[in-house]
Amino acid sequence: MLSFLSPGNRALYQLGMTGGAAWNLGWWWTLLTANYLHGGLLHIFFNMMWVRNLAPAATEVYGPARTFVLFNISGAAGFYLSNVTSGAPTIGASAGIFGLLAALIVYGRRRGNSMMSAQLWQWALILGFFGFIMPGVNNWAHGGGFAGGWIAGQLMGLTDEHRESTGIIVTALLLIGLTAVGIALSFVRVTGVLLNQP
Repeated sequence: MLSFLSPGNRALYQLGMTGGAAWNLGWWWTLLTANYLHGGLLHIFFNMMWVRNLAPAATEVYGPARTFVLFNISGAAGFYLSNVTSGAPTIGASAGIFGLLAALIVYGRRRGNSMMSAQLWQWALILGFFGFIMPGVNNWAHGGGFAGGWIAGQLMGLTDEHRESTGIIVTALLLIGLTAVGIALSFVRVTGVLLNQP
C-alpha cells in the first residue's frame, strides 16, 4: 500500500532522483531536483501535509523568497549528506521540510519564544522517531536537511528586520531555473545511457 502508484526507478532517474547511479555519475543537479519527486501517493500526502503546516509560518517570518531558498538549500544539504554517507537513491521533500522546521526553531530562539521552539522540537523528535521505525526512510537526508536549515536560518534575515533583497529573490529564481534545467539534464542523460546499452 505504501508504494501505491509509485513510479519506477527509470522514471525517477529521468526526472532527477539523487544518489545511487546518478550520484556515481556526478549528476550534482539531482541535489535540487530530487526535492520535488515522490515515491507514491502516501509519500506526497505526508510531505505536503508538513509543507502545509510549516511553509506558511516560515513565509511569514522569513519571507517567500527566503523560505524557498531555505527549503531548497536544506534539501540539497540533506541529499548531499545522504549521498556521501549511504549513497542510497533518494527522493522527497522531507529533507527540505526538516530544514524549514530547523529554521523556525532558530526563529523562535532569536525571538525568545520558548513555547514555539519547544513545540517545534517536539515535532522534530516525532518525525525523527518515525524515520527510524518506518521502512524506506532516509534519516541521513533528514539530519542533513535539519542541519542545513539550522545554518541557513541563522544566516537569513527576518521580515520584521528588513525586506527581502534583490539578491535573495534572484537566488530563488536561479534555484527554480537550475531545478528545471536539472530535470531536463536527467532526462537527456538517462535516455542517452539507455540508448547506448547493447
